[in-house]
Amino acid sequence: MNRQNISRENYQTYVWFRQAAERGDAYAQFNLGLMYKKGDCIERDYAHAYKWLRQAALQGLAFAQNHLGALYYNGRGVERSDAEATYWFRHAAEQGDASAQQNLGQMYKKGRGLEQNHELALAWFYRAAEQGVASAQSLLAECYLFGHGAPMNFPLAMAWFRKAAVQGEVQAQLNLGLMYKRGQGVEANDAQALCWFRQAAAQGCAGAQRQLGVAYAEGLGVRCDALRAFAWLQRAAEQGDRDAQFSLGVMLANGQGVKQDEALAMAWYLRSAEQGHILAQYNLGSMYANGRGAPRDELRALEWYRRAADQGAPNAQFNLGVIYATGQGVPKNEAQAARWYRIAAEQGDASAQNNLGVMYANGQGVAQDDALAVHWYQQAAEQGHALAQYNLGGMYSSGRGVPRDTVRSYMWMLLAADAGDETASANKSIVARRLTPSEIGSALDLSRQWQLSHATGAAARGAH
Repeated sequence: MNRQNISRENYQTYVWFRQAAERGDAYAQFNLGLMYKKGDCIERDYAHAYKWLRQAALQGLAFAQNHLGALYYNGRGVERSDAEATYWFRHAAEQGDASAQQNLGQMYKKGRGLEQNHELALAWFYRAAEQGVASAQSLLAECYLFGHGAPMNFPLAMAWFRKAAVQGEVQAQLNLGLMYKRGQGVEANDAQALCWFRQAAAQGCAGAQRQLGVAYAEGLGVRCDALRAFAWLQRAAEQGDRDAQFSLGVMLANGQGVKQDEALAMAWYLRSAEQGHILAQYNLGSMYANGRGAPRDELRALEWYRRAADQGAPNAQFNLGVIYATGQGVPKNEAQAARWYRIAAEQGDASAQNNLGVMYANGQGVAQDDALAVHWYQQAAEQGHALAQYNLGGMYSSGRGVPRDTVRSYMWMLLAADAGDETASANKSIVARRLTPSEIGSALDLSRQWQLSHATGAAARGAH
C-alpha cells in the first residue's frame, strides 16, 4: 500500500466520521473531535476539536467529557477555565473513566477549579490506579510517600510505585530507585536503586540520569567511574537538570575525573544558577571574584553572591558583608556590611559571627556595644572559629563586655592556638608569663574540658 492510498483511506475515514457526527452519532463526534485535537489525517484545529467533543460530551460520552475537560484545562480551542475542566472531569470520572479520575484527582491535589483536598485527590487516584493506570498508581504512591491525604506509609508507597514501574512509568521507576537508595520502607540497597535508575534513565528521565551520574561518582552500587559519572550527568544537564549542571561545574572546576576546564565549569554553573541553584550562584560569584574561568569581575561577583544571599545562602551573605566592608567593586558601606554579617550570623555562619563581633567591638556600621561583641564572638568561638576564640580571649583579658577573667582569657587563647590562629600561637607564651602556675593549670583544665565536650557533641551529631 503506497502513501497516496493511505492518505485516501484516512480522508475517507474523516468523511465517514463527519457524516455520522452531523447526524448526531456521539462516537463519531468524539472521534472527529479527537482527529482535530491530534491533527490526525487533517490539520490540527482545537476550535473544531472543541466543537465536536462538546457535542459528544453533552450526549454523556465519558471519553469526550474527559477530553473536553482537558481542552478547558489547557485553554485550547476555548478560553481556559479550571471550573469547566473540573466539571467535565467529574462527569467522566463518575462514569468510571480512569483518565478522568486521575485528572480530577490532580485538580483536587493542586486546588484548581475547586478547594484543595488531598484526601479526595487520593480517593480519585485510587479509583484510577485500581483500573491499572500506571500514572495514577505513581501519583497514589506519592500520596503515601509524602503523607498527602493519608498517613505516610512507605510500604504502600513502594507497592504502588512498583506496580507502575513494571508498566514502564518513568516517574515511578525514579521514585522506586530513590526509595531503595534512601532505605524508605525497605533496607537501603544501592544495587536495586541503580537497577530502577537505569530503567528510567533509558527512557530519558533527567533525574534518573543524574542519579546514575552520582552513583558512578560516589561508587554507590557500582564501581567508581568518573568518566561514566560525567557522561550521565551531562545527559541530565543537557535536558536542563540544574543539579546535574551544578555537579558538572564542580567536576570541571576541580578536575575531578576529567580535564580541568574552569571556563566550561562557569558555563554549566551559569545554566544552573539561572535556574535558581543556590550553590551554583555562589560558585559563580566566587569564580568571578577570583578570576577563575573568566576575567575577574567584581560587579558580576556581587550580582551572583546577592542572588544566592537572597535565597538564604549564609556563605554568600558573609561574602557580601566582606565586599561592603572592604569596598570591593562597590562604595564601602559598613552599615550594609553589618547587615549582611548579621543575616549570615543568625543562620550560624561562624565567620560572619566573628566579623559582626568585630564591628560591635569597634562601632563600625553599628553602635559600639561590647556586650554584643562578646555575644557574637562567643557564638563563633563555640563553633571552633580560631579568630573568634582569640578575640573572645581578648575581651576577657581587658574586661570588655564581660568581667575581667585572666584564666578564661588564657583558655580561649590556648584553644585559638590549637585551632591554628598564628597570633594566639605567637602570644600565648607571653601571656602565660603573667599568670600564676595555678591559673595556667585552671586554663589548661578548662580548655581540655571544652575540647572534650565539643568532640563528644560533634561525634553525637555525626552519629545522628
